[in-house]
Amino acid sequence: MVVAGRRSDAPQIKLDGTREFARLSDYEGRGVLTTATYEARALGVHSGMPTMKAARFAPNAFLLPVNFDLYRKYSNLFKAAIRSVCPTIEDVGIDEVYADVSFLDDESTAIARSLKAAVFEATKLTCSVGIAPNKLLAKLSSDMQKPDGFTILKMEDIPSRVWPMAVGKINGIGPKANAKLASLGITTIGEIAARDKPWLEEHFGQRYGIWLHQVSHGVDDRPIVTHSEPVSMSRETTFERNLHPVRDREELGSAFTRLCDQVAADLQRKGYVSRKIGIKLRFDDFKTVTRDLTIEDATADAKMIRRSATHSLKRIDLDKTIRLLGVKAGSLQRPDTEKAGGHAQFLLAL
Repeated sequence: MVVAGRRSDAPQIKLDGTREFARLSDYEGRGVLTTATYEARALGVHSGMPTMKAARFAPNAFLLPVNFDLYRKYSNLFKAAIRSVCPTIEDVGIDEVYADVSFLDDESTAIARSLKAAVFEATKLTCSVGIAPNKLLAKLSSDMQKPDGFTILKMEDIPSRVWPMAVGKINGIGPKANAKLASLGITTIGEIAARDKPWLEEHFGQRYGIWLHQVSHGVDDRPIVTHSEPVSMSRETTFERNLHPVRDREELGSAFTRLCDQVAADLQRKGYVSRKIGIKLRFDDFKTVTRDLTIEDATADAKMIRRSATHSLKRIDLDKTIRLLGVKAGSLQRPDTEKAGGHAQFLLAL
């Protein structure tokens, strides 16, 4: 099963009350996958993949539309369940948190089971837990026994359990670094650890080389950040077909208004106002253009956001058809904000 973006792909209720689901092979458009089940991933499908491309790998997969209201509901339930066991958490996404369990009295196994039980009671969903001395190792360990497992990882376990892992398992080693490491004959974390620091600095620069040396040995001193402020909020949409600035003016205008309304709702829901409103366009040749405007009075009003975004839009030459449209609110403000931090102990991923 895969999840993509269109409401029209929702299951149809038949006369006998059963549901008829769309198949991935029936999809036509430019959407990308939000997620996929483990069975679909085994066929080469993954989140962020263009849906049409995914259809070539798993044509018979069931296709479901996204439902972000539902996801937010369960995300809130999930995080509340974690806080009921351990109140010190860092929110790192809709389905992941870091939590400092060093202040809890129970042993690691009991803590992991308590967290999993709390999440299941609140959501009826399973999750995976990794308990380790720092965030780097906690993230790696949380992925070791998915789904519905837990892993306890100690520093002395690094040679046997971490070093055999592929280098790409470490957050911060992206495709380019991965490719360069491979060109140097390095494919596992242990092979990075076997290189000395000067060699890594020579090939990857001082800063990144030192970082590679540290993470390959399981060193990570990042604290848990219990509060952080977003720098911007944005919404964008990729059209099913390229839209002409004149002939498709009405459709573009409707999408523009909807995006502004969504950005305003996001700001209001999270209690922010914005002083910089921007626009993003991607044309049929995939060239992307952005413009923004700083306004005198910070706002979370949809009409003001649209008015400001329109001024930015007028500064772009609309001489080609449009593939993507986006609206962004930056320079966010909220009074009396504070930041706090703590020591990272483990990561839990739903």
